[in-house]
Amino acid sequence: MRAVALIDGEHYAAVVRDAFHELPYEIVAAVLVGGSEKLRGGEGYGVPVAATLEEAVLAHAPDVVLDLSDEPVLGPVERFRLVARALALGVPYEGADFRFEVPSFASVATPSLAVIGTGKRVGKTAVTAHVAATLAAGRRLVVVAMGRGGPAEPELVETAPTLEALLERSRAGRHAASDHLETAALTGVPTVGCRRCGGGLAGAVGLSNVADGVRVAEALAPDLLVFDGSGAALPPVAAGRRILVVSAQQEAAVATGYLNAYRALLADLVVVTMAEEEADHARLAAALGGITRPGVPVVRAVLRPRPTTSIVGRTIAYFGTAPATQHERIARHLSDGHGAVVAHVSGSLCDRGALRRELARVDADTFVVELKAAAVDVVVEEASRRGVDVVLTGNDVLPLRGEIDLDAELERLAAEATLTAAVPA
Repeated sequence: MRAVALIDGEHYAAVVRDAFHELPYEIVAAVLVGGSEKLRGGEGYGVPVAATLEEAVLAHAPDVVLDLSDEPVLGPVERFRLVARALALGVPYEGADFRFEVPSFASVATPSLAVIGTGKRVGKTAVTAHVAATLAAGRRLVVVAMGRGGPAEPELVETAPTLEALLERSRAGRHAASDHLETAALTGVPTVGCRRCGGGLAGAVGLSNVADGVRVAEALAPDLLVFDGSGAALPPVAAGRRILVVSAQQEAAVATGYLNAYRALLADLVVVTMAEEEADHARLAAALGGITRPGVPVVRAVLRPRPTTSIVGRTIAYFGTAPATQHERIARHLSDGHGAVVAHVSGSLCDRGALRRELARVDADTFVVELKAAAVDVVVEEASRRGVDVVLTGNDVLPLRGEIDLDAELERLAAEATLTAAVPA
């Protein structure tokens, strides 16, 4: 196997040269990643020494990047950043007691975009719905959504499901709040639901039926496919362009560190959601801009509830997944922006026990519900029992003042994905 070796000046050159001969690799180049304690000047390693990892990989096409460095030159933070860079170049990364493989992405013939995230609850499905609604104008568009609660066989939903249909599904023991159902309900765009199990540090899935879902979607002869990732897991397809969704509520060290740096290097556009006044979103956006490829835009935005029907004059209880710190803001938006009388705001859709305790004391004539987690089997079921109206809600993605035009960027990516797909491999 051809290897590019990462070396440092904390090792004597003779030690490194001997290692090159003893290791079961053909060392084709080296990259000096730092350190000078053992260097006298003019050291030779018997192979070309490149200035950067990217230069070495592009010039020598190795099968693996071999890390022969160590503390104090490469600590965990620096190592993960190098792993991300190697994987983004399509090369596995190996060290003394670890190996990172490049996630496998299947080719897809149809022009495509993928929406990926740095974790769960970052607003990725809201961004996917916005992408689908924006780009469906004038195009035949199909969404392929991957989730941990997705169906055993890919499921095509061609029209927006009704609350009655979702409740019937729930009563039959089926998951009625999967991401594909949410996207179809909120956008009316044909959506294929898929499932996955497991997720790696770099976003590879353990198992998924997304490949089968692609065949279902392509049978509709779409102009564009939009893939919706799951948590931090990436759709296992070689999408033409990728949009990374990062929450400003995440710790910056997590959002930009570990192998989220790999996700950032894959991205052609980054959307920082939940960029509220109290969040340090400017610093996060700057940090993301420092690890993406040159020229990749970073857009900061907030999410605001958007009920699918009018709630003017209604006394409502809102059920979502937002943390308690956001509840007052949500209530104000539903009151000032949508004319509702807000009796209660809940963020407990992901906690059925807490949700049932809240419902026992909630008094409202309308439940406004995000289609997530326990939305149907608990909230809609309780509303049906009481005779309370239910209104589904999505989330508008609203860029901050002064940010670049998000919709124009989406159109750009769709056009680029279309051109990329038209070029023979």
